[in-house]
Amino acid sequence: MSQADYDLVIIGAGPGGLTAALYAARARLSVLVLEKVAPGGQILVTDWIENYPGFPEGISGPDLMERMLGQVRRFDVEVESGEVVSMDLDGPVKTLQLIDKRITTRTVIIASGSSPKTLGVPGENRYIGRGVSTCATCDAPFFKDAVVAAVGGGDTAVQESLFLTRFVRKVYLVHRRDELRAVKVLQERARDNEKIEILWDSTVEEIKGGDEGVTAVTIRNCKTGDVLDMPVEGCFIWVGTIPNTGFVKGQVDLDEQGFVITDDRRRTNKPGVFAVGDVRNTPLRQVVTAAGDGAVAANEAMLYLENL
Repeated sequence: MSQADYDLVIIGAGPGGLTAALYAARARLSVLVLEKVAPGGQILVTDWIENYPGFPEGISGPDLMERMLGQVRRFDVEVESGEVVSMDLDGPVKTLQLIDKRITTRTVIIASGSSPKTLGVPGENRYIGRGVSTCATCDAPFFKDAVVAAVGGGDTAVQESLFLTRFVRKVYLVHRRDELRAVKVLQERARDNEKIEILWDSTVEEIKGGDEGVTAVTIRNCKTGDVLDMPVEGCFIWVGTIPNTGFVKGQVDLDEQGFVITDDRRRTNKPGVFAVGDVRNTPLRQVVTAAGDGAVAANEAMLYLENL
């Protein structure tokens, strides 16, 4: 077998990447986990998780990641801060180029996750960090007693809007359809919360403001065409995600949206290269599904190495 620095390098330290690391380490593979920012990924900005098995009362995102990371480190897995800028995934030994060094490995698991989508409307980029946000857990305390808009209709949008109500006076939840996509229990909580008003069949067309930040959002009703400027002090955006796959373009097959294409065993088109979690084209983007992906991919990496 060709020499390499590691048996397995995992790019990303979210739930999928850390679960893969745990399984691989228990199989006695030499494992390195690379994380561009901080271990945890988007779960670090998730206020509360109620649907991960084993925690009947729920658990905060940061607490769950701290437990996962501690469990991985118990098996002496190396977890480093590092950004992969390019790679060569052909052949039995793969080469990963980081900003400051080069790493070789026999297998790779891509677990780089995704980033929040933007609306692409006037004013959005101008006011990011000055009233426009994609993270209620990070920024809600800055909007104490304020009136804010929130955009989206899925689990994240509704859950984060509920979190906002701990701080703000009012949340206008803007949704382009006449029914939310979030799970029923979250929908019920949103409807029962007197601080949340849902604006159905509506989109945000522009975010307005001044030197001090956001002052209004322009709302258009998709059915009537009516347009109004609604005074708000902030706008939170949760309209989906974009996969973090820029560094793998040209190396593995991606779909039209940029997600890594895999088979049901999390294998990409390159032998010895796998993908897990939100970076993959998957029908459900949850902590539990990412963890399941990680377990499958680690097992597949082990079988691949045995057959080399």
